[in-house]
Amino acid sequence: MKKGKLLIFSAPSGSGKSTIISWLMQQHPELHLHFSISCTSRPPRGTEQDGVEYFFITAEAFRENIAADAFLEYEEVYENRFYGTLKEQVERQREAGQNVVFDVDVKGGINIKQYYGDEAMSIFIQPPSVEELRHRLESRATDSPEAIHDRLAKASYELSFAPQFDHIVVNDDLDTAKAETLQLITAFLQP
Repeated sequence: MKKGKLLIFSAPSGSGKSTIISWLMQQHPELHLHFSISCTSRPPRGTEQDGVEYFFITAEAFRENIAADAFLEYEEVYENRFYGTLKEQVERQREAGQNVVFDVDVKGGINIKQYYGDEAMSIFIQPPSVEELRHRLESRATDSPEAIHDRLAKASYELSFAPQFDHIVVNDDLDTAKAETLQLITAFLQP
């Protein structure tokens, strides 16, 4: 069985990244795309199951894995609230022939790309402009004005990392962005 490859997606919140990834995974089963299953030190929410959405481990176990250099990337989002990707889990998925999809922040995406080199392709999904991003976030009506302000400040910071990705897909028109992303992935996965 052919070993799977790695697809890294990063984008500012509201860029359409999750929509594009969901479409690829649902409409293109021939690509054998599977999310990397990350670890977190937070407790499961709702119907989340260990080993499905995440591997749920204690903050202490997370720190032990950090000390053992077991993570491809990790982040302490809040005190004792960690998220990270275990190298061993990614390799297990690749050995099973899965093309592993990472939906990560820009720094995590850059770290994974550096670790895997040509075995990975990184794609940055970019909004047409910060103003368009503001409009999308406001029309969602899920965030307070302060949260939108914070997301836009973070987006400006994240956009500065876009040139470090293999490809930048500008999501001005969703169907065009989907088609462009599909074309990039199909070419990358060719034997």
